Amino acid sequence: MRRRITGFHKDELDDWVAELECRHTQHVRHNPPWTSRPWVESDEGRASRLGEVLECLKCDREEPPDLH
Repeated sequence: MRRRITGFHKDELDDWVAELECRHTQHVRHNPPWTSRPWVESDEGRASRLGEVLECLKCDREEPPDLH
């Protein structure tokens, strides 16, 4: 299910996590060459992605929202 990004925070390993409108979360790492998300490394880049959508597999599986 496609869900909008509402915010970001860092996890305990210092990796960026997107907060979704459904209250699930999803890691958004910049880890070339496998994953290219250079925008996640700056405040401006993350702000530019607010409101964009990610596929939420947790919603597809009908999992309860994350508590963070």
